[in-house]
Parts: sequence; C-alpha cells; structure tokens
Amino acid sequence: MAAPEIEQLIQLLSKLPGLGPRSARRAALHLVKKKETVLQPLSLALQRVDQAVKSCSVCGNLDGSDPCSICTDPRRDDRVICVVQDVADLWALERSNSFRGRYHVLGGTLSALDGIGPDDLKIDQLVERARDSGVEEIILATSATVDGQTTAHYIADCLEECAVLVSGLAHGVPVGGELDYLDDGTLSAALTARRKID
Repeated sequence: MAAPEIEQLIQLLSKLPGLGPRSARRAALHLVKKKETVLQPLSLALQRVDQAVKSCSVCGNLDGSDPCSICTDPRRDDRVICVVQDVADLWALERSNSFRGRYHVLGGTLSALDGIGPDDLKIDQLVERARDSGVEEIILATSATVDGQTTAHYIADCLEECAVLVSGLAHGVPVGGELDYLDDGTLSAALTARRKID
C-alpha cells in the first residue's frame, strides 16, 4: 500500500483528462522517482501558473495579463469574432495560424442533460460585443456535436438583432468531432470555407 501522500497524488492525477487510475498511478510513481528532475520543477511551474495565469475579461482566454495578449494585439482584426466553446479550442485555432481576428470563449455548450443553460455561458457578453459598430462577422466555431450545434443555433438566434454576419465552420470538421483533436490543415480549411448559419 502506498503512503497517504502518494495516494492523494494518484487521486488528484486521476482527475486529469486522459488519466485513469492506472495511468495516474504510473505517473505518480514516475514523479516520485524523479523528484529533482520532474516533481520539483513541476511543483514550481504549477505554483507559478496558479499565481500568474488569469482569465481574460474580454474574451475568456487564459493568459498572464488581462486583457490577454490576443485582445491587446493591434494586428488582429477587430471586425471578426470567433466564438469557441473552451480555451483549448481557441488554442487549437491559434495553432492553425488561419485566424487573425478576435475570440470569445463561451465556457461550454448548452446541455439539458448536464443542466447547462444560456445563463451558464458567456452568451450575453457575446451579444454585447456583437453590438459594437466595428464588428461585422461572428464565426460560430462550436464542435460538430449535438450540444455544439444546438449552442450555435441558439447563439445565431440571439444575434439576429445585431447587424452582423453570423457564419459557422465548414464541413471540414467531422460530425461528432472536437476542435482540440483536429489537425491544423483541417482547422485551416474549415475556417477558410466557413458558411452563413440560417
């Protein structure tokens, strides 16, 4: 039986995405065996992230400053806002180097089963941003899942009163696919061939 401290580490690691109890146990053992080269630097990095990283008050990105480096970049196109479910999706789109506008992170998708309604997401903030006279297009880059598409259609309805073009990603994104798992070429093609949502 492992020491209580190691068991607690295993339990915490098993809460991370992609790590079950067995993988968490292997990771914990590796960390403990490599204290000086892995565990201690990881502990310091986690402390620095905890102290320095914050959520951007404009778009919802995670960064060391608020507003984030994307929102303060003068080279970005203020006329286009790309709406994503999560920060991981924003980072995936940034890796593709295909989008030079602004972002808006919803914080999830509408889901009746999980009890997530419109008030739980940053939809009202998006509508406020869309009312800005400089915004011309909103790209709804939600996943091609039932919840993602339901969220996109709901947002499109909310944006009807705003004088903006509402578009969505093209069919390069597979049905049931998550943006964070797609390759850069697929994301780039999907952004380029985006379409208007009716």
